[in-house]
Amino acid sequence: MSETTMSLRDALNSALDEALRTDDRVFLLGEDLADPAGGVNGVTLGLSTTHGNDRVMNTPISEAAIIGAAIGASIEGYLPVAEIMIMDFIGIAMDQIVNHAAKVRYMSGGRTTSPITVRTAIFAGTGSGGTHSQSLEAWFMHVPGLKVVYPSTPADAKGLLLSSIFDPDPVLFIEAAMLYGVKGAVPEGDGIRIPLGKADIKRPGNDVTIITYGLAVGQSLQAAELLAEDGIDAEVLDLRTLLPLDMETVLESVGKTRRAVIVHNATTFAGPGAEIAAQINEKMFGELLEPVQRVGAKFTPIPARASEAVVTLRVEDIVSTVRSTLKAVNV
Repeated sequence: MSETTMSLRDALNSALDEALRTDDRVFLLGEDLADPAGGVNGVTLGLSTTHGNDRVMNTPISEAAIIGAAIGASIEGYLPVAEIMIMDFIGIAMDQIVNHAAKVRYMSGGRTTSPITVRTAIFAGTGSGGTHSQSLEAWFMHVPGLKVVYPSTPADAKGLLLSSIFDPDPVLFIEAAMLYGVKGAVPEGDGIRIPLGKADIKRPGNDVTIITYGLAVGQSLQAAELLAEDGIDAEVLDLRTLLPLDMETVLESVGKTRRAVIVHNATTFAGPGAEIAAQINEKMFGELLEPVQRVGAKFTPIPARASEAVVTLRVEDIVSTVRSTLKAVNV
């Protein structure tokens, strides 16, 4: 299969283009998606010119209306891809996502589904302040009937987005604004769909497992390289999908290293790492050499501009936590 080097932004655009070409039921809706804007992040640039404004459509500034319309269309057999510009705004559409899209299969006895894909971006790391930078994925991991996806590379972004669009259930697809410009090799066409709920080992290792996803994957890989200079061989496991969690791969990796550090940009308190740590402890308590550690953002609103670095995840935090996990044993 041929590959092209492209940014994560362009990989998402390619996935949307492929989906629109593949299935007439697919359409996009959200604020300023149509050309010339192509969305606030430029992900949909050129798609309305290619596929028409009836399939790539601008909406009023109403998150509740965007998701409500998508759910209604999905129940009628369409495959809507709805964009919520920034994740902080998604609370306005919580009722539609949590009480309607996620529950319709259950409340209809399996007769009706809502196969919507909700794309949204996290602006953590951009200095955009407390109402534009939150990592709220843990909210949605608590919702039965919903799937939560958060890619870290261009190839994963394309493969996971295609799988999300054609999944029979609602999917929240999270994008890190800081990763839009990251480049990598991406297979061409529609042949790289990545199954939802399957983690990926981004760096093999034997001494400790760093469990992470999304924006924090790159930071964890940087930390792993620094640790390697000290002779510490860290395995970096990219969850890719947060709901459902691929605990089988997590437990297999931790079973090998017997040490785990969970890393994410969401707050450490009640963040996704809390559930992952609990499951590891429940299933592997007697096998672990050290307690599971978590590294994330501080439990505080995110300040704007340079002050953001004081409360958010840093590479040095990952390095120091891994070192503390290993200090009792010679490696």
